[in-house]
Amino acid sequence: MPPKKAAAPEKKTLLGRPGNNLKIGIVGIPNVGKSSFFNTLSKTDLGKAANYPYATINPEEARIPVPDERFEWLCEFYKPASRVPAALTCIDIAGLTAGASTGAGLGNAFLSHVRSVDGIFQMVRAFDDADVIHVEGDVNPIRDMEIISTELRLKDIEWVQKHLDGLKKTGRALGSTSLADKAKKEEIATVEKVLKIISEDNRDVRKGDWTNKEIDVVNSLQLLTAKPVTYLVNLSEKDYVRKKNKWLPKIKAWIDEHNPGDPLIPFSVSLEERLMFLETDEERREEEKKIGATSALGKITQAGYTSLDLIRYFTCGPDEVRAWTIRRGTKAPQAAGVIHSDFENKFVCGEIMSYEDLREHGSEAAVKAAGKLRQQGKPYEMIDGDIAYWKSGA
Repeated sequence: MPPKKAAAPEKKTLLGRPGNNLKIGIVGIPNVGKSSFFNTLSKTDLGKAANYPYATINPEEARIPVPDERFEWLCEFYKPASRVPAALTCIDIAGLTAGASTGAGLGNAFLSHVRSVDGIFQMVRAFDDADVIHVEGDVNPIRDMEIISTELRLKDIEWVQKHLDGLKKTGRALGSTSLADKAKKEEIATVEKVLKIISEDNRDVRKGDWTNKEIDVVNSLQLLTAKPVTYLVNLSEKDYVRKKNKWLPKIKAWIDEHNPGDPLIPFSVSLEERLMFLETDEERREEEKKIGATSALGKITQAGYTSLDLIRYFTCGPDEVRAWTIRRGTKAPQAAGVIHSDFENKFVCGEIMSYEDLREHGSEAAVKAAGKLRQQGKPYEMIDGDIAYWKSGA
């Protein structure tokens, strides 16, 4: 008898709401530079940067182009009339203070705004400046990170406890025979596991070990601590240029202990603002060369995009080169549907080549001659960097 084929590993369900139009929120306590950062990131003055708490009340939103060398090369190659890069939707959220989970400050509004985004840029300040007041009295990024972490977790505990109480009330009469009753019992067990992780283990939900069935339950709860976090440390320009700051090793140690694996990106809002006010890219490059440091905005945008499990595919031609944002694991029909719902509903197939193959072979005809232009049907899972031409029926 031929040996049995090993079962393919189960594909892991992603934490978070499904969809491709995901958003990331800038979160931090007041006066750490969130709105100034948002303004430089979005090249606007939408965020109200001011030296007092709660300068930002209503969230501002901007779409930030995601830097991509592949996109730039494709634009050079096709020389299109229109070029549309991938973008990350970023939200500037009001500052959080201790007690937010019980409604202190703008607590309730703040937490509802955090609940509506899919990922978090958690920003802390690691420089002293007598002209910029600190809501807690002095600069201590570790304390600030603890405040944010605690408030988000406390709100989740309150939310989960309430949900669990409701489930248990309706679950008293559950039997053990029907599939529906068994499913309800499994849901209760999962919610109890969530509560244990956040209230007893003092860990964020996203750091739990979850099965796909459990992730479906976790996703239905829309928890604050289930959202991916990228830590941003706002340094003085001097510290950023010399790559030294007394707080950085302590911040890294805190992340390694509490949320291992989360990205940490040091940057300087004051430098980013200065670079933004220069008139041309050439002037910016000259200034970066002069000081021996480069802008971190592209790196930050890409990190936020990646944290949300977002990838992009391209459609290319003389009229337009465009990067389309999709979630990792998206199948071909749903990827086509990002362009137009008809492409998904009447999907026939996709003609797909990789960016690498086009670059290597030098033309679409050469890619085709090399047998690298593939016809893919409904089961095909898109790969980051695919170049696609969709075919749909009448």
